[in-house]
This record gives sequence, C-alpha cells and structure tokens, in this order.
Amino acid sequence: MPAESKAEARAEASTVRPSSSLTERQEARRRRILHASAQLASRGGFDAVQMREVAESSQVALGTLYRYFPSKVHLLVATMQDQLEHMHGTLRKKPPTGDTAAERVAETLMRAFRALQREPHLADAMVRALTFADRSVSPEVDQVSRQTTLIILDAMGLDDPTPEQLSAVRVIEHTWHSALITWLSGRASIAQVKIDIETVCRLIDLTEPGTRP
Repeated sequence: MPAESKAEARAEASTVRPSSSLTERQEARRRRILHASAQLASRGGFDAVQMREVAESSQVALGTLYRYFPSKVHLLVATMQDQLEHMHGTLRKKPPTGDTAAERVAETLMRAFRALQREPHLADAMVRALTFADRSVSPEVDQVSRQTTLIILDAMGLDDPTPEQLSAVRVIEHTWHSALITWLSGRASIAQVKIDIETVCRLIDLTEPGTRP
C-alpha cells in the first residue's frame, strides 16, 4: 500500500479496521482472541498458534473465532497490527528525542524493533504470517502498513507530508520489515539492523523541502 498522509491513514484506519462496527461485547471478545493469539505465539511461535487452542484460551466457540478471523494468517496479521498500535501508544507517551526527523524516526523504529526483540517467537509468528498472506488478507496487511506509516509520520512530526516524503516513508517501511526478516532468520545482527535503519532514515533529510537543487 502506498504511504499516506497522517490524516488519510487515520481516517482509513478508523473506517477499515475490522472492529470498527463491533458492539462493545464483540470488541471485548475480539480483544480476548488477539490476546490469546499473542500469548500462544510468544510461547511457541507460528506453529503454536492453533485455532482450536486460540478459541479455548479466549473462551469463544471455534466457529465464532473463524467468523472473526478466517485463518491463522488473518489472525496473526491482525495481531501484528494490534501490537503495533500498542507500541504506538507507548511511543507517544515517551516521544523520540532526536534533533532531526531522520534521527527521531530511526530511534522510534529501533525502539519498536527492541520491543519485538523481547518477544522473538511472537515476532517470528507475525512476520511469517505477513510473508504467507495472500490477497484475502489484504485488509489486515493494509492495517499493518497504515499503522507503521502513522508511527513514522508521528516521529517525523508531519501532518501534511509531501509526495517525496511519503515515498521515503514507504522505503523506510520496506527496509524495517526486511530488517525484521533478516534478523529473525539469523542473517543480520542487531548492530547491522541499527546501521540499516539509520542509513535508510537519511532519506528523510533528502526529502526536506528546499534541499533539492
């Protein structure tokens, strides 16, 4: 999904989010399902998330679970969006302190990365689900992208980014997700991830209005 302005991303998130039309009771049920999914994934990764066990842990009927989430991939991608939303709330309480937008975004993404690092099985399960997602999971995948966009734009301090800045955000998102995959597969160290994130965030400096000849 192309990166959007903060206002567009917020509006889209509020209208497309699966829980937007749920009753209070249904939303509470959905929260229990996502919590159970995250708990099972934290203990054993992707393979540990079995729909029957999720249903039992969240105290819902298996058929009800499938009405909320048609497959394990749908469920785990929605779990990632939920985890990112929680991270976003935490980041807002303690904003990044860098002097430049590039420094603030790099700090923000590394803080999010370290939060996932503390739960490697959960991170692996969610990233694998994103990798396996087909077109049927597009709404959930779009929610993950929109949430990531909001996190980056908040760190940049932008409400109305230029097309060039949105393009930079999109490349930063791709790099961050790729860094997660390479770290989880053991092909990159934390130090290398930090270097890659800091390097790609320099694109923000290049897209500042007035910096182009």
